Amino acid sequence: MELTDAQKETLSAWVGEGLGLSEIQKKLQEEFALSMTYMDVRFLVLDLDLAVKDKEIPADGAEAAEGASPEAVDESPPAGGPASPGGVSVELDRLMKPGSLVSGTVSFSDGVTASWSLDQFGRLALDAGQSGYSPSEEDLAVFQEQLRAALQKRGF
Repeated sequence: MELTDAQKETLSAWVGEGLGLSEIQKKLQEEFALSMTYMDVRFLVLDLDLAVKDKEIPADGAEAAEGASPEAVDESPPAGGPASPGGVSVELDRLMKPGSLVSGTVSFSDGVTASWSLDQFGRLALDAGQSGYSPSEEDLAVFQEQLRAALQKRGF
């Protein structure tokens, strides 16, 4: 499917207005009668070298706007310090590991970094790359809380 120059300009304007991918998908259908999957819209935006702007998240943790694009949310900790009082930080992968519904990395307060994944059955796998490694109970509790919050931001 090839867009006209006018359609590309309109799409660029929508991205500039801060619309998320799902909103762009709806507008393409409504205004141009183009039925595209969410992933197709994502690839189209990437092909046109457009960057969907990050939605700001209010201090209370609520979503900034309905339809915020999942890939625009940054769960990474701020630079220069731990992400939480426990020193645990959770990040979600942009490209998920094969066989997983969602995956990412976690850094525990003792400095050990592990990869984690969640499969379609809800089973969590944690791999620190060290035989016999087990994080503290406090770190596990903080990890679970941060993972739950990060997944909710992504719509899981």
